[in-house]
Amino acid sequence: MTNSTILELTENYLKTEIAAIANECDRDSEILRSALQGLAVRNLLALRVPKVWNGAGFADLEFSKFQEQIARYSGALAFLQTQHQSAGAILVKSDNEALKQQYLPFMGSGEKLVGIGFSHLRRTNSPLKALRVEGGYQLYGQVPWITGCDFFQTVLLAALLPDGRAVYGMVPLTNRAEIHLSEPMPLAAMTSTNTITAEITNYVLPDSDVAFIVPAGAIHKSDRTTVLNHSFFALGCAQAGLDVVASIQHAKPFLTIPNTLSEELDRCRQSIYTAADQPFETKLTLRAWAIDLAVRCAHAAVIVSSGAANSLNHPAQRIYREALVFSVAGQTIDVLQASLDRLMKT
Repeated sequence: MTNSTILELTENYLKTEIAAIANECDRDSEILRSALQGLAVRNLLALRVPKVWNGAGFADLEFSKFQEQIARYSGALAFLQTQHQSAGAILVKSDNEALKQQYLPFMGSGEKLVGIGFSHLRRTNSPLKALRVEGGYQLYGQVPWITGCDFFQTVLLAALLPDGRAVYGMVPLTNRAEIHLSEPMPLAAMTSTNTITAEITNYVLPDSDVAFIVPAGAIHKSDRTTVLNHSFFALGCAQAGLDVVASIQHAKPFLTIPNTLSEELDRCRQSIYTAADQPFETKLTLRAWAIDLAVRCAHAAVIVSSGAANSLNHPAQRIYREALVFSVAGQTIDVLQASLDRLMKT
């Protein structure tokens, strides 16, 4: 199957099976589980994993289109599946061939489902730390955010070593003597994704489960390289808002709605998709623009939907809350500042 065919397959699945249940996916974990399984049976969960490992071998451009597609139809599904897709893409870089063989061939079909937990490395003082011990690394502390509890069997965690490096490894996402998982957080949006915290008390990560060790500050370097990655969720969310506007316009023909937002979204999308060789500052500006558009398009959906948008069952309400999530997902200090700077200029 070609990559363009995979994108067509994805679009058809999202339109015919996900669009009608997007609100339920946002609130009901079992319905979201079924939606994730729909991606699994179509072997769509390891798109950045090379074909030699049963993945699709998507390039960055193709995967970005996929991410935008899903965010347009369901923010919860987009946010959940990207945890697993990220784990696969990261694991590919490991030198631990046995670990790769254990997971990678089974990730696309969902036989092995893996979450991630390393955003805490962006903090000045990481709450999860590690010490070298015989046969592995002893982990201790807290993981503030893990999405996908009860969806994923394993999580790719990162813990800070005393010398500033970080060790990444596969840890079971289950309660046990050394690991205590919280109840799912009562989030305003995407509560169905079962986002939790984890308290880890002297869990020994065996060498066999270590993916790699990265230099001090590696996550900050990576954040600069991948600053546009989360933009595609914002673009999909913005399009979802405009989809609602278009549907309401058909129902309320007396409305005169200019195409200004749609035209701006097209310009923003084009700029982001062709920004690979642009400097970091330009990419940062584009990321802030996408976030701003997601919020404004979602707000437009709320306004044209009138009082109905205050119902939890209305798509405009869901999309407005998804815009909140995509405003801060993968946020760094640079992205935060760029987003605030854009707000101050509008």
